[in-house]
Amino acid sequence: MNIKEDGLTPNAGRLLWAGFFAILAAGIGFGVRGGILATWGADFGCTGGQLGQITGAGLQGFCFGIFIGGIIVDKIGYGKLVLAAFFFHVVSAFVTFGASGGPESAASAFQFLYWGTFLFAVANGTLEAVANPLVATLFPKNRTHYLNILHASWPAGLVIGGVIGWTMGDMSWKFQLGLFLAPTVLYGLMFLGQKMPKSEASEKGLSMGAMFKDLGLLGGLVACALVALFLKDALGPNLQLLTGSDFFVSNGWVWTAVVISGGLWATIGVITKGSMGHWLIFVLFIAHALVGAVELGTDSWIQNITGNILTPREGNILFVFTSFLMFSLRFCADFIEKKLKLSPVGILLVCAILAYVGLNMAANIQTFAGALVALGVYAVGKTFFWPTMLAVVGDRFPQSGAVAMSIMGGIGMMSAGVLGGPGLGYAKDRFASAELESQNATLYAEYKSETPSAFLKFLKIEEVNGIDGVKLGEIQEKLKAGEDLTPDEETVNAASIEGDRQTLRADAYIPATMAVIYLLLLLYFKVIGGYKAVHIKEEGASSS
Repeated sequence: MNIKEDGLTPNAGRLLWAGFFAILAAGIGFGVRGGILATWGADFGCTGGQLGQITGAGLQGFCFGIFIGGIIVDKIGYGKLVLAAFFFHVVSAFVTFGASGGPESAASAFQFLYWGTFLFAVANGTLEAVANPLVATLFPKNRTHYLNILHASWPAGLVIGGVIGWTMGDMSWKFQLGLFLAPTVLYGLMFLGQKMPKSEASEKGLSMGAMFKDLGLLGGLVACALVALFLKDALGPNLQLLTGSDFFVSNGWVWTAVVISGGLWATIGVITKGSMGHWLIFVLFIAHALVGAVELGTDSWIQNITGNILTPREGNILFVFTSFLMFSLRFCADFIEKKLKLSPVGILLVCAILAYVGLNMAANIQTFAGALVALGVYAVGKTFFWPTMLAVVGDRFPQSGAVAMSIMGGIGMMSAGVLGGPGLGYAKDRFASAELESQNATLYAEYKSETPSAFLKFLKIEEVNGIDGVKLGEIQEKLKAGEDLTPDEETVNAASIEGDRQTLRADAYIPATMAVIYLLLLLYFKVIGGYKAVHIKEEGASSS
């Protein structure tokens, strides 16, 4: 790797590492926040539902930041968006720190925590809208490698956030969370005064319609369908909590979500003058929705699942282990691509196969050592998904520039929030309850939750009553304390663990589907003469 030779500008290296520290700040804040949720619940009396809304704000804000930032970045330039992201990061800290008092201040504390998290996520999404096309522009001959380096900062942030929780758990939550400001100041200083290059699309002076042309109605359909689900399932319950109105979870809100997303789709049609878009972007967007579901969606549950199968502490260790492995491996994309002669699509195919194998291995773990091996295989698989997908879009569709990259990132994040995380939660409830009912129907009736678990109700997927979380938590607390379980409690705990195992097996079908898609794409590129990066100056190349 030679940044000076590979970079398009003399300051390419500095801008790369500035982007690295920007995403590192996001990862640290995300990792620390996950560790202090229980503290917020204890300090302010927040319910589990409220804590869920706070974490959901991180998804919503990110989507706002990356979609809006990606659409306007080529028009206003990278520098202005970096300044906006820095402002949102700093303000988010002060808004979050506004939460004070005790349980008697729960209502006001929730507002500070919710909107602080939302602003933090807006900053993260805005930075992704800048960093991805910026690095793709700076290193046009080796996008896969440098985008992987850029995104190595995310798992690095998760590792640091996890270590902060372990080593500083007894300190003030404000001190722990405030540590993300250190890389925030650093990326601000590194970007300060730097001349930013224009993207290839911006350099050519392309109109918004030209940038959206390859995206078209097909690509827009994937994004707008997820926007409808996002508005209905993710944003709706939050708005209900904030306003107290049941409209946001009623059929009226469902149709409102459909109308809004339909309006956005129609806008894309107007901007592109009815262009259907390129079929390859449509396929890549679908594949990236699967990436979001299996990578971020699984990450949202994997500590809970492995902690249940083994112990909570071992689950935490395994999460940090896989995050560190991802951080290390993302520096190796250049070696894999050049020395092992794998194209970006070839890398994605191998990764999908490894993720499938790793998840199936994880479903059968019995010991911590076995879990290290299984999750190590899975971690290698998921390591290169996100940045390599961005590289493929950058290589093949320079005309769409930042727009396609940002929409792809938003699709992955929304998929994780409305498909991956909720889908795995539903699967866990379904499999665990079915296992317990098959073992002892009377015991299931005693331990089942009163609240049904649902997923994509419009598809008529059957609702299920999972195992009651409070009652299961009491059993797990007895295990932590080293107390003996009654035979009934052992049966319930075994059913919960079996539900986790079956959930991982079901999750493995996602990378299996991705492997089929990547194999077909690999064959397509072989037919047309091989995978290669194209440029706007090559007439028709970006739509070949």
